[in-house]
Amino acid sequence: MPTEQAAVRVVHKPWGVRDLQPWSSVDGSGSAVGELWFERANKDAPTPALLLKLLFTSEPLSIQVHPDDTYARAMGMPNGKSEAWYILAAQPDAQIGVGLKHQITPQQLRASIQNGSIAELIHWRSVAKGDVIYIPAGTIHAVGAGIVLAEIQQHSDATFRLFDYGRQRELHEDNGVAVAHPWPLPTPGNPTPLTVNRTVLVASKHFVLERLELLKGSSWALLAEPETWILTLDGHAAIGLTAAAIGHAIFIGGGCTSIEVGNNGLSALIAYPASRPIDSLLQSLSKQPGKPANPAAIPVPQFAGLA
Repeated sequence: MPTEQAAVRVVHKPWGVRDLQPWSSVDGSGSAVGELWFERANKDAPTPALLLKLLFTSEPLSIQVHPDDTYARAMGMPNGKSEAWYILAAQPDAQIGVGLKHQITPQQLRASIQNGSIAELIHWRSVAKGDVIYIPAGTIHAVGAGIVLAEIQQHSDATFRLFDYGRQRELHEDNGVAVAHPWPLPTPGNPTPLTVNRTVLVASKHFVLERLELLKGSSWALLAEPETWILTLDGHAAIGLTAAAIGHAIFIGGGCTSIEVGNNGLSALIAYPASRPIDSLLQSLSKQPGKPANPAAIPVPQFAGLA
């Protein structure tokens, strides 16, 4: 099965940035870059279940909501969109909006979209490097200015815009009210260590997102599912025959793949479609294998939907 460095699609946005370092050498001086989409190198390959992106914001993004699978398929789309964010960098005053401050009725939600007061109803919170946010379908959300984040999501562009800071783009009032959960997002569980090398950040019914911390010079066998994405946060490694450095995304199409970690170690995100972490995903080939953080059964945070 293939192990390949993902191709990068550059998406220009008015709210993007000019300088993408250290995450990418793409030149945004001519037109600001808002998103980098990581895709299969083979354009004829089947569409993956997941989409990995990097987002760069110099202005607030629109307040929006995504449909679940049932609603999306009723509209002729292949699936809905749940997503997770991992904050790579954030300015001191950077904020995100997730869910509402308090529950409101659909009628009140519609009125807030029409008069623009929804921006005052959303629950804004400060973010910092390393924060993880899970956005189940139906959650009203927004990304503020001054943030670089990695996003893993169901492969879908189903988005209903509710507020856009006067940018004169179309709003999707009817669909937005129909799919939105107009209440606060329940408090998520904390990241859960599986071993000294693996931490589960999100485990939902659509995907699992983990963070890997591998020591310099260590060797590993990755027993990947048919679709696995790796995003390098720091350090270097050879994944199969593919070099991985900061900002590189690797696609693995299943089977056993080697990871040879360089002299700076490797910090990475890894994501795959599953409803719970795969115990055998990472096997040490070094003298000091990664051991469970706790020999007892470790509870895995489940964020399959809103309560």
